[in-house]
Amino acid sequence: MKRILITGVHGQIGSELIEELQNRYGMENVVGVDIKERPSPTSGICEIVDVSHKTGIQNIIEKYNIDTVFHLASLLSVKGEKKPDLAWDVNMNGLKNILDLARDYTMKVFWPSSIAVFGPNSPKKNTPQSTVLDPNTMYGITKVAGELLCNYYFEKFAVDVRSVRYPGIISYKTEPGGGTTDYAVEIFLEAVKKKEYTCFVGPETRLPMMYMTDAIKAALDIMQAEVSQVKIRTSYNLTAVSFSVAELVIEIKKYIPEFTCHYAPDFRQNIANSWPQVIDDSEARQDWNWEHRYDLSSIVKDMLVKLSERLNYV
Repeated sequence: MKRILITGVHGQIGSELIEELQNRYGMENVVGVDIKERPSPTSGICEIVDVSHKTGIQNIIEKYNIDTVFHLASLLSVKGEKKPDLAWDVNMNGLKNILDLARDYTMKVFWPSSIAVFGPNSPKKNTPQSTVLDPNTMYGITKVAGELLCNYYFEKFAVDVRSVRYPGIISYKTEPGGGTTDYAVEIFLEAVKKKEYTCFVGPETRLPMMYMTDAIKAALDIMQAEVSQVKIRTSYNLTAVSFSVAELVIEIKKYIPEFTCHYAPDFRQNIANSWPQVIDDSEARQDWNWEHRYDLSSIVKDMLVKLSERLNYV
């Protein structure tokens, strides 16, 4: 990786990934693009580009002599259900544009898939790498199609595209972005600010989760792996920890004893119910030595400390 492009740079992952890549490869060698203006002043190269418009992305690639793309631009599960046509356009046409350009300009690509590829008939516990993929959301459908498209471009055109199926991602730096697992971020914000939260899924809802530090580590780990180590070209199962909302509440109350969580499940409960509770990511751990660093207790401790500092609740 010498000249790197990040699409969706102002999103949850992109806004933190760009900082890590700038630190590793230099400010001048990392370019971020998004469909909107950056939400706050940050250093580095950022431009406004719609990933569904191929020419705009191509111009950026040529202008900055890009050799590696982290393609993060996407509509997530909740927003995708509200705007399914837009989700298909952004998620599928955007990915195909990147893969076409990767083929034409010989670029390496990282593209995140999601646990949303699983559906009602997928095993819920120890969900294996190869299993039934029958998502019931437009977001999940685009991720399954995207995985197959990535594998096609690898097999047909030798595009070096690498992917992981991210679980829910927890971060203190960015606001929730319209995903079903957003409760795992919102709950920390409300615990710090109001000592109270109303959750849109029930207390026993258990989903795979990951701290942002580990999510970024996974992206960099797989991109730095030798070609021979990357044996799956659809997308690797990936996880760190699995916990229920009730277990998360108990952990938060260790630091904020007066915190209270109420429950008012809505349509997102059905989405969560269709996803795995525990993921088997042994193939990622075996093939390219994936290893997470944060468990539930360390996630909660770091989130509460960093959020309190950010929100001036110290």
